[in-house]
Amino acid sequence: MVQHLSPVAVAAWTDLLRHLKDAAVSELHGTPRLKTIGQKKYWYDHFRLGDRIIDRYIGEDSDELRARLEQLEALRAAERNSQRERSRLMRILRAEGCLMTDRGSGQVISAMARAGVFRLGGTLVGTQAFRCYEGELGVRIGFDQTAMTDDIDIASFQRLSLVLGDQVTEPLAEVFRDLRFDPLPAVDGQRVWRWRQGEQQTLVEFLTPCFDGTEGLRDLPALGVSAQSLHYLNYLIADPIRVPLLYRSGFLIQVPRPERFAIHKLIVADRRRDGPDTLKSRKDRAQAEFLIDVLAEERPDDLRDAYETALEQGPAWRNRLAASLGRMPHLRARLEAL
Repeated sequence: MVQHLSPVAVAAWTDLLRHLKDAAVSELHGTPRLKTIGQKKYWYDHFRLGDRIIDRYIGEDSDELRARLEQLEALRAAERNSQRERSRLMRILRAEGCLMTDRGSGQVISAMARAGVFRLGGTLVGTQAFRCYEGELGVRIGFDQTAMTDDIDIASFQRLSLVLGDQVTEPLAEVFRDLRFDPLPAVDGQRVWRWRQGEQQTLVEFLTPCFDGTEGLRDLPALGVSAQSLHYLNYLIADPIRVPLLYRSGFLIQVPRPERFAIHKLIVADRRRDGPDTLKSRKDRAQAEFLIDVLAEERPDDLRDAYETALEQGPAWRNRLAASLGRMPHLRARLEAL
């Protein structure tokens, strides 16, 4: 039985997201400048730092971002009050029983947010992202669906990381070192795409879509790390959304669209190397089922489009989906009825 958040909690979450988006613009140092790169347009914060001219990436051009940039001076003036308001909204969300990010995960994800990981195209995936759908969808997510959250996975497109021409404000190797994470070098002993924190066994991994036959390591220049490339990941992180991380007074992060997360989980559940009957595969199917049940009622058009898009990717995609849905005939019927 799906339980919905109270109207107070939904309003507070929505207001917190608005304040965080405003704050991201209010922190600009210079003048917004629009650049055309290939077929897309991107905004940059253009300013001088000593004897250097800096172009710091803001985001892809959109009506929403343009509107905020036009109000830049007003947002700067309102930032001090906005900080207090964000803290107040977080107190409301705690009182309403919303899922808060635990201290260990919150420290790591917020540190990456401050360094610019999400601004530069990084997308939080996995169970940590799943937890963020509580406010996005206005429903309560239970403990059983969010357990096993030690891993923190960040995915990003390699091409986007190359074309932005910007980098994190602090090397991530230093960020993780300060948080007592140790690098786990790849087989070649040089590239690093994973870090582990010994005390809590938290593992941070960087991932990127694979567009050829070999799922090897790729470099993400904007983030200054390497990443493990994976098939099917491009579908998951296409057109992500921004949401609040419910930690301290809130941090603006990026996660996949919930409908794509749900369908991707069905694919991953069948793809796991240790087989579809493992605990992780069962967890994948449980998260997919929860989201599909909610989205079929709340956002059926979005869910249908995401399902059809996955089916159109080719026979390998259809086979993966069919294998998972063969274990969940009620879910197959629900998707086919959309």
